[in-house]
Amino acid sequence: MSTLPEPAPEVRVELTDGVLRLTMDRPQALNALTPDMPVLMAAELERATARDDVRVVVLTGTGRAFSTGADISGRYTIDDSSMDTANRWIRAITTCDKPVVAAVNGVAAGVSCSAALACDLVVAAESASFLLPFAKVGLMVDGGASATVAAAVGRARAMRMALLAEPLGAREAYDAGLVSHLAPDESFADVVADLAARLAAGPPLALAASKRAVNAATLTQLDPALERERSGQSLLLRTADVVEGVMAFAERRPPVFRGE
Repeated sequence: MSTLPEPAPEVRVELTDGVLRLTMDRPQALNALTPDMPVLMAAELERATARDDVRVVVLTGTGRAFSTGADISGRYTIDDSSMDTANRWIRAITTCDKPVVAAVNGVAAGVSCSAALACDLVVAAESASFLLPFAKVGLMVDGGASATVAAAVGRARAMRMALLAEPLGAREAYDAGLVSHLAPDESFADVVADLAARLAAGPPLALAASKRAVNAATLTQLDPALERERSGQSLLLRTADVVEGVMAFAERRPPVFRGE
């Protein structure tokens, strides 16, 4: 296992009563990811497998958002290295032998949406939403979303999210089967705490075996999807359309894509 990085100030790591909480903590930037954040979360998830004091992992955000994904307006550069980091984060979620719960308190977008949907259970506040906005900057979906979304809601809805980059509200996501729990905003924290406590009190060996079995049956295409997304994204990153998409995002204007 690689050396664990020092906890980044943008991620809070807390362990209480067997519940390991990883909280993305950049509320002023809607918890947009810096380069260190997914590295730290992946490392903590990998380490959790060997920790007897961890029974369940909760992934969440501070403030109004879960996370808006890679901070392309700041220090985050989307390249082959960042794709490898994102894929490590997704694999860490799905291979961790402890249940991983996404507590989606607000908007979940980009690779952070992909990470939430890779979790074993997803609790969404009623005001939350899910967005795969990659097409808006000339990119394709990544973080395994081409597999996890289709596995949860089917090809048609997955195509709609991928191609049109339309946000999916929490109620619609719940009705479609994309998330496991829907909670009123005012009781969201209590619902998450109760669920985490139930999982922490459960039989760890049985929960681990169940997780492996369900993932083996439903996510058979996850690893190939991650590799296809990495290859496709690597090519797209070299296109003029992506340059235009990122510039348009920074300038707050509609992009003009030319297929170049």
